[in-house]
Amino acid sequence: MVISTCNRTEMYGFAQHPFQLIKLLCDHTKGSVETFQEVGYIYKNQEAISHLFRVGTGLDSQILGDFEIISQIKQSFYRSKKHEMANPFIERLCNAVIQASKRIKNETGISSGATSVAFASVQYILNRVPDISEKELLLFGTGKIGRNTCENLIKHTANKHITLINRTRQKAEEVAGKFQLVVKSYGELQTEIRKADVLIVATGAQLPTVSKNLVHPKKPLLILDLSVPKNVSDDVSDLENVTLVHLDELSEVTDATLKKRKKHIPQAQAIIEEVKTDFIKWLETRKFAPVISALKQKLKLMKDEELDFHSRKLTDFNEEQAQIISERIIQKITKQFANHLKHSDVDTEDSLELIQKVFQLEVKQ
Repeated sequence: MVISTCNRTEMYGFAQHPFQLIKLLCDHTKGSVETFQEVGYIYKNQEAISHLFRVGTGLDSQILGDFEIISQIKQSFYRSKKHEMANPFIERLCNAVIQASKRIKNETGISSGATSVAFASVQYILNRVPDISEKELLLFGTGKIGRNTCENLIKHTANKHITLINRTRQKAEEVAGKFQLVVKSYGELQTEIRKADVLIVATGAQLPTVSKNLVHPKKPLLILDLSVPKNVSDDVSDLENVTLVHLDELSEVTDATLKKRKKHIPQAQAIIEEVKTDFIKWLETRKFAPVISALKQKLKLMKDEELDFHSRKLTDFNEEQAQIISERIIQKITKQFANHLKHSDVDTEDSLELIQKVFQLEVKQ
């Protein structure tokens, strides 16, 4: 299974040696094995299982509590299954991670609040501008932050009065086409600012792109400057009817959110351990299932031989009753062995080896 997001590419699979998976990755990317050894990482067995749990529940994300990753894991798993590369182990593991993610989202506050500037800016607008769906919104700049803010605006405001302006009109049209928004040319910036109720500036210039002489509000205007460095002149806030909010103020909102989220980490880890313990139990059961199955077959063979012997020896032999009693005994014996192997203080490998040796079992893996 391959997980590829904006900041991670990971492969999960079975191999005799990690190099086989590393080579597979390097053969299909631009990096070399030497580069991977410098910047990559390898997790094996229990460590690999624990890592996927941390990734899938947002504990290993750039932004703590990010729940986008679980949908990406689901997509990766479905892709693997479609190409018949996901075995029962990977399927069960992914389902366990999805279960842990759902519980953490529902039972903790680790995903609450705004953690991105784009989302924080939209929350700021929603909290301070009444009837936002009816207001005129102007987005100046369609780089990464501008695009993310645009998506959040559409998702959370249900506003269809969003206008985009970019120095390069083509870039604005690419974003607008995706969301069916209005695009205006850079030369119309001043006119559009006068119409706007909310102006979001996400340009990447080294000097201010919005100055005091561009802004002549006839109604209240909220300006959010999401640029680094500032792209809206500080003196714009001197204008009547203008509220100017810079990026650093919104960053404080996201920092406070992350601080709150960190308090929920122990609770999230406890949920992971609980779900992971169930998965490990299943894994252990799966490990000894072939031996228990072989033992059951061996006992049934012994039973059949004995019943055949006694049916020929005894004239009033009740084979039907003997079958029922024998099956119940076999069931109880195999259950005793299975319960023994499930105990945490039992060395499973040694016990399995002993059972196979005593009963001379041929185990099909």
